[in-house]
Amino acid sequence: MTRRSAAGVACLGNLIVDVIKEIDAYPGLGNLASITGVSYATGGLVPNCLLDLAAMDPHLPLTAVGLVGRDGYGQRIVDALNAAGIDTRHVGRHPSLPTAFTDVMSLRGGDRSFFHCRGANAAFGPAHIPLDEISADILHFGYILLLDALDAPDAACGTALARVLSEARARGFKTSVDVVSEQGSRFAACVTPALRHADYCVINEVEAAAVTGIACRDAQGQLLVERTRPLCEALYASGVKEWAVVHCPEGSFAAQGRHFFRQPSLALPNEEIRGKTGAGDAFCAGVLYGAHEGMELPEALRLATAAAAAGLTHASASGGLRPVAELYRMIDQYGFENGEI
Repeated sequence: MTRRSAAGVACLGNLIVDVIKEIDAYPGLGNLASITGVSYATGGLVPNCLLDLAAMDPHLPLTAVGLVGRDGYGQRIVDALNAAGIDTRHVGRHPSLPTAFTDVMSLRGGDRSFFHCRGANAAFGPAHIPLDEISADILHFGYILLLDALDAPDAACGTALARVLSEARARGFKTSVDVVSEQGSRFAACVTPALRHADYCVINEVEAAAVTGIACRDAQGQLLVERTRPLCEALYASGVKEWAVVHCPEGSFAAQGRHFFRQPSLALPNEEIRGKTGAGDAFCAGVLYGAHEGMELPEALRLATAAAAAGLTHASASGGLRPVAELYRMIDQYGFENGEI
């Protein structure tokens, strides 16, 4: 089956509310600590990437596809997406499961612990993805390993997500995937099948190492630059059709066929950094925008690097993003780091 592609990007997968609770101490088992402040923020791949893209280009058609509960958290997410002009017609409401949320327990010194409820995201599966009704060029899925129904085994394709990706490509969509960082052995079973049906893969260096078995940091955490090329080439060889992109604090590196590219991070002054939440999704949004607009991969990496840096200038996941023209002005203003990557 084929379809005529329409403009725009659709993001499919995790929709989360972060409940950020400031605490005065981390209590031992059975003890009490005081919560001194509570705030809320949308999170997850779908809101983060789409709100970033909306900030970058308010004229870009954007679509959210996912599952929330019939509760206030779900309405909070839908309202935030609607306010940014994002199509939420394909955000379903689960009849019994709550909207996914994360309790972020934050100490004054900056240390945080996370308690996550998968909620409705765990039930989000192929039945909630109406491929014949979605109008977009690119479908971006994630996070793999945090979507139980899509991570489920499939006899023909390996996972349910891999089957959806295969069907999407058959209809003429470009497909893209992202992964959540997780300790464990599920990467081979859940991630590799999806890569065989992905046009784009945008993940961090820890996730790429788990997929390929090629570690690119030493015991002290230093980046092993000489391993970045084989890492990307192995990721590309897993089945990615166009761009295999890996990002890290030092910058990014990517494989496209026989070509390999490196891009240092933006030289953003430390005093400009307000938070690191959502920086990876901001980078991914930059890559997706570059792919959608027909940029060459090196230029997409430059833009994505600026988007990630913009994300660092605000404590929330998407509050620092700005129009594409302003991202290029950031490049002119700060330039890129001189260190090797």
